[in-house]
Amino acid sequence: MQKLGKNIGGYFGETIDIQAVQDKVEAAAQQHAWREEIFFETGEFKLLALHRRLTSSPDAKRIYVSAGIHGDEPAGPLAALRLLEENVWPENLELWLCPCLNPIGFKSNQRVNTRGLDLNRGYLNPVAEEIIAHINWLEKQPSFDLCLMLHEDWESHGFYLYEQNPDGRASFGEAMIEAVEKVCPIDRSEMIEGRPAKNGIIRPNILPKDRPDWPEAFHLITHKTRQTCTLEAPSDFPLPTRVNALVAAVNSIIHHECTAK
Repeated sequence: MQKLGKNIGGYFGETIDIQAVQDKVEAAAQQHAWREEIFFETGEFKLLALHRRLTSSPDAKRIYVSAGIHGDEPAGPLAALRLLEENVWPENLELWLCPCLNPIGFKSNQRVNTRGLDLNRGYLNPVAEEIIAHINWLEKQPSFDLCLMLHEDWESHGFYLYEQNPDGRASFGEAMIEAVEKVCPIDRSEMIEGRPAKNGIIRPNILPKDRPDWPEAFHLITHKTRQTCTLEAPSDFPLPTRVNALVAAVNSIIHHECTAK
């Protein structure tokens, strides 16, 4: 599979009708008994948080998934929709899903919001209303066992991921790469985004306190979890391929690693 060669200096690939996607998300959530909460409204769009508990066991694994924080990364919201519609979840799981954190960005196919702010750089000292509302919502939730952020990278040569795992827990990275490579090329560069990588996995050693422009993952690893994976689909490949990659990565965790006894 070859890159399309569309993204020269930015993302110039497929776009989506985010309102139509959100309507389908809400329909699938209602059909499958997810609890829906609107934690912010921006213009004509709503920021949704979905919650579903699949077991009464107190030992349920708590998984958080977010998508769509950058308006030029359409595979994330579509992957969230696919996961909701397929509705294939293992037992012993409690799920939280924010299917699109920056819907207004998708209207103009821009990474940023209407104020020109990159929402994924504003979690330390938030000024964007969307992020303030998201943090307030997160503070009301319990701690998570694992957090997954669904992203794309318009410059990448294939799928890759960042894993934050400061306590040295069992890693999910290799299992995700193995699952994704069946449907999407993997970026096996030794350096990705200026950081050392191995077989498509970046394990950054940056401490959140040393970085002023926090992404969502830094807020989560500091306040809500001890393990995160930021999944990066390659934007210069066809959109269905990118969606398949993100779905495969999520499923590889929830159906195998996270449900292991």
